[in-house]
Amino acid sequence: MNTTATPRGQLCIWTDVERAHERDFNRWYDREHMQERVALAGFQSARRFRALGRSPRPYLALYYTDSLAVFRSPAYRAAFANQTEWSLRNFARMRATQRRVGELAIESGAGEGAALALLVVPPGQWSLPQLRQSLAVVSDQDGIVRASVLCTDVGLSSPLTADAPPVPADALVMVEASDIEPAMAQTGSVARELGLTDQVHGFQALLRLGA
Repeated sequence: MNTTATPRGQLCIWTDVERAHERDFNRWYDREHMQERVALAGFQSARRFRALGRSPRPYLALYYTDSLAVFRSPAYRAAFANQTEWSLRNFARMRATQRRVGELAIESGAGEGAALALLVVPPGQWSLPQLRQSLAVVSDQDGIVRASVLCTDVGLSSPLTADAPPVPADALVMVEASDIEPAMAQTGSVARELGLTDQVHGFQALLRLGA
């Protein structure tokens, strides 16, 4: 488990997009948006994923920073407030977008997986000690290469578009593996421990930028 004094920060964008504009959406992410964000001071890397099977939001983007304070920095605030024309066009095409900023309060594993399973844990149904204990078990299972928990900071998680509802103080459990089956199985186990069902979403990696 990550035991550093200052947890890393993370931005998570989970979204759908109009089918007619999906190709341009992917070009924008791959050729402009991710590069812009990774170039900002304090940003370490960025990753993109596409859902495997049905999902209310087929696209997932994760950005890793030195700390949560990066999202309060003048450089990031300026970039967030002054989006490019290409960005604004694609924001208008995105649907049901959820934007979360928070600390990676738990990180386990030295690698990154080609497959990721995601579980959203609602407020009041999780605690860090409980999740730390669960992920310690998960991380020891064959095929699992990484497990992490993002604790959503409501104050920093401003919606990306005006029609998007704000996210609550929830937690994202993310389990990564070389193949989707062990990631889904282990994340499903955590969900059942928490009394949650049918809330695990599977993704395959598309792109990674950064160190």
